[in-house]
Amino acid sequence: MKKNKSDSAASRLRIVVIAAIAIVLGGGLLLAATGPGSAVGDGSHTIVYEVPAGSGAIRVAHDLFEEGVLADPAYFRWYLTLTGNAGAIKTGVYELNDGMSAAEIATILVEGRVRMQSLTIPEGWNNRQIGDYLAEQGLIENREEFLRLARDPDVLRRFGILDETTEGYLFPETYLVPDGYSAAQLQVRMLERFQAVIAELAPEGMSAREIRDRVVLASIVEREAVRPEERPMMARVFLNRLDQRMRLESCATIQYLLDRPRARLYERDLRIPSPYNTYQHAGLPPGPISNPGRAALEAAFQPIENDYLFFVLKPDGSHHFSRTYQEHLDAKRRFLGT
Repeated sequence: MKKNKSDSAASRLRIVVIAAIAIVLGGGLLLAATGPGSAVGDGSHTIVYEVPAGSGAIRVAHDLFEEGVLADPAYFRWYLTLTGNAGAIKTGVYELNDGMSAAEIATILVEGRVRMQSLTIPEGWNNRQIGDYLAEQGLIENREEFLRLARDPDVLRRFGILDETTEGYLFPETYLVPDGYSAAQLQVRMLERFQAVIAELAPEGMSAREIRDRVVLASIVEREAVRPEERPMMARVFLNRLDQRMRLESCATIQYLLDRPRARLYERDLRIPSPYNTYQHAGLPPGPISNPGRAALEAAFQPIENDYLFFVLKPDGSHHFSRTYQEHLDAKRRFLGT
């Protein structure tokens, strides 16, 4: 079948349009590499730039030109238009430098590659310590601000927490978050991570109250244990004492009563009146005393069977475990000289 003249004309027009687009794009790439779209400097000048909500290409181009990372704001706007991204710049905080071309900067802003911040929450920190740390990192004004977030009843209900605070349920690890991330967002993320770990560790059919008690136990083991391999043994020691209605007598619960942990406790510390004082009160404390990591949680949910009732810290950082009180006294004299 022969093509008519209109089909041929349409084909030629398409070829011309495609060629024109290729020329424009090719010219744009050439300008990006060598002309007004090229890098201003060698990358030694770095800026932190925030794109506020509702900012358009005109304002962003002007700001970045003033900041010294764009050679030509008009070219930058043209490039965004050419690539169909004039209205696609994303809100956020960005780290840019003068060694980037206009095209590279545009890609970063359009893809939303915001500046990230690394936040490391160590295993065993309590919420006061987390609050102090987040204040140092600039996420909150002070510790009290975070402690208020930790008592938010809506958050406690959402995550089914039976205690009065999120203490013990904030999973400790390193979190990579974008600049501008709030402490409230971080708390939710830590709670979600905690729930994911518990879903792996808690036996099927274990009640919410039983899970909560194991979390409290893990929070004590986290603060008592020095060597990881001893955590499952230590968890069983505490469970053995609970079974025999003995007081736990955990120094970690005394440390929790102090504003900040101390290297040494004194006899007077053991007399601090508090339901968290396990030297005075039998059973588990009213709630977790720290935010335990995975290893401590595993120890609490999967303790190693033994019949020990006591342990004492040895100079090398390990613990000596004893079955009777007399064995315990002998171990204290041997390792502590008391």
